[in-house]
Amino acid sequence: MSSRIQDSLITTDPIDVARKLAAYRKPDTSRALFELAVTAIPYLALWVLCWATLEAGYWVGLLATVPAAGFLVRLFMIQHDCGHRSFFVQRAANDWVGRLIGIVTLTPYDVWRMSHAMHHATSGNLDRRGIGDVHTLTVREFQDKGWMGRLAYRIYRHPVVLFGIGPAYVFLLRYRLPERLFRDGWRAWASAMATNAAIVTLALGAIWLVGLGRFLLVQVPITCLASTIGVWLFYVQHQFDGTLWEHEPKWDIQKTALHGSSHYDLPVVLRWFSANIGVHHVHHLASRIPFYRLNQVLRDLPGLRDVGRLTLIDSLRSVRLVLWDEDTKRLVSFAEAAPKRVLDEVLVCGRIA
Repeated sequence: MSSRIQDSLITTDPIDVARKLAAYRKPDTSRALFELAVTAIPYLALWVLCWATLEAGYWVGLLATVPAAGFLVRLFMIQHDCGHRSFFVQRAANDWVGRLIGIVTLTPYDVWRMSHAMHHATSGNLDRRGIGDVHTLTVREFQDKGWMGRLAYRIYRHPVVLFGIGPAYVFLLRYRLPERLFRDGWRAWASAMATNAAIVTLALGAIWLVGLGRFLLVQVPITCLASTIGVWLFYVQHQFDGTLWEHEPKWDIQKTALHGSSHYDLPVVLRWFSANIGVHHVHHLASRIPFYRLNQVLRDLPGLRDVGRLTLIDSLRSVRLVLWDEDTKRLVSFAEAAPKRVLDEVLVCGRIA
């Protein structure tokens, strides 16, 4: 048996994989500084380019907002690694760089870090949904709702809302206050308010330099596009055909991490801009691995490449998957859930008769 085939057979065991992944956890300060520089400097340069080209016509400058949004997404992914304290060796370096990036990404670092840690601790657990995830109902929960509840959920899961209105709302408005208000304590409030104050200060400085109208013409498209990309990436990491959800006590954190998270196998350029976040099954199983080591993991453990693999075309099909079917253990569409509701009603009526 070849080593490659042998590897493909053993790397789907979460405990075995987690043991192997421990070797990739150590951050590299020089590499981290390099990744930060090649992300932050181009973002600033593209922002200035967007502003400078406004004289040539708004549509010319608007073209530059696309790569600028890509670099902003990458900054958020660096902030994400800082939140896991995997980007730098020193904890303080992770936290302060994360907080500074949070001003640019409009994300209070400490609030988001706590929420995201809860997401990692509960991902795929049907009994602990609602913190740091995309709201997902089971088929039965959806059917038990009244028509207004079902309509509200359909609206929420509509692509225009989920990937258009929703991301703008989250980054521009919802992140201005801790997600759970007073229950998050003073640290969350301090993080949110300090980030808000820094955002206002940075925005006022930029407005003083370029003017309010020009600032909005540049910043709003970049922010909205980057937030949509970010939410999309987060969505496809767990909302795909083949994901795994369980009720306690059947829920297993390691099994769900590896088999409930996708390997979003993107083209090389998109993989770079998304900072390898598509290697999400590995990330959820070993969140202390820096994103700049994830490619090495796939090279050394090739059996992981096909675990939860999702191509760009596959991911587009996942938008229609909106409900978790507890009977078949898979995500289904509204259309697939409708016949099941009729069948359930027939069975109930039969038992009553």
